[in-house]
Amino acid sequence: MRIWIASLAILASIASGAPAMAKSTAAILAISWQPAFCEGNGSKPECGTQTKDRFDADHFALHGLWPVKGDYCGVSADLQALDKAGDWMKLPALDLSGDLKTALATAMPGMQSGLDRHEWIKHGTCTRFTPENYFQTAIDLLQQVNGSAVQKVFAGSIGKQLTSAEIGKAFDDAFGNGASKRIKISCVADGSRQLIDEITIGLSDQYAPGSSMETLIDGAGSTDIGCDGGIVDAVGNQ
Repeated sequence: MRIWIASLAILASIASGAPAMAKSTAAILAISWQPAFCEGNGSKPECGTQTKDRFDADHFALHGLWPVKGDYCGVSADLQALDKAGDWMKLPALDLSGDLKTALATAMPGMQSGLDRHEWIKHGTCTRFTPENYFQTAIDLLQQVNGSAVQKVFAGSIGKQLTSAEIGKAFDDAFGNGASKRIKISCVADGSRQLIDEITIGLSDQYAPGSSMETLIDGAGSTDIGCDGGIVDAVGNQ
């Protein structure tokens, strides 16, 4: 029924001479498979402290929530330079509530390297949110992925190969048909192995605390799926 209605809308727009409206992606949620990330970043504090029973050993970790247009909105040149230098713990600490800070420390192990400060300075400042609402939105969305078939497929494939088709099906099962057309898979080389290290997910402009991932994905534009698959890395191989 949905496809039929959409087809009628396209035909109507052609008949009237007006172009069909394309869905646009307003933001991207970037989620990391931390064991793979740590293969090439073993010196980072969050990698040195990673254990097999830590949350990010078998769940996705938060990298960031990125508006498609704009970086460093209203940020001084001095702060931009400090951020780009890469020592993010020198950036201003964020004023977050205690509960959110605790949740973020679990969801984003990169906080140990100041990733939260970097993500706010570069990306969060270009949203309509306060730091509190920005990170609450990101955590809400991450939790929906980690509570879905997507996380189950990854957790059940640790140490094994996972194809883009299998990942795409998990997204479709979790968030509706077509969700697989709104994700991009990133892989990294580790010797002779190809590891899945990150997935980026397109979102519509309605993202906010408590938003439905299914609705946001459905409202986003499509993209190429990227990497054709790789190994779901386990903790402790680096």
